[in-house]
Amino acid sequence: MFSAILLAISVVACCQFALYYWRAVLTGVAMQPISERVLSAAGLAEHEVRGNDFEKLAGLHALTPELQKGHSSLGLVRSYYEVVRKVEQLFGSLSPAVLSWSEQELALCARYAAVQIDRRLQSNLAQAASMRSC
Repeated sequence: MFSAILLAISVVACCQFALYYWRAVLTGVAMQPISERVLSAAGLAEHEVRGNDFEKLAGLHALTPELQKGHSSLGLVRSYYEVVRKVEQLFGSLSPAVLSWSEQELALCARYAAVQIDRRLQSNLAQAASMRSC
């Protein structure tokens, strides 16, 4: 019995650590500067990137080709975005704190998508330059 409780606590702690780590990586990527190319392509200014822009940026991300193999998909971030959007719809009208938190999280997801677009473009330009130099 004691070992089952210990296992359950360990699994919960490991899942909590993984969630916090993923959230830290998401924040670290999202706080990188966004190039003017991406902002102008999306019709945004850097200080105007909001949570509502995520769908536009995700569509732009889907349109940018990926020449090199990598993991720059928005799948997990899109899921997180949808969960936060649902929380905002359910509890945002009841609590201003939840509304504020959800707006910050949605904007974080949008900035992440913009940075991923910029990374893809940089990677594609580097790949094209290396092909031309051969």
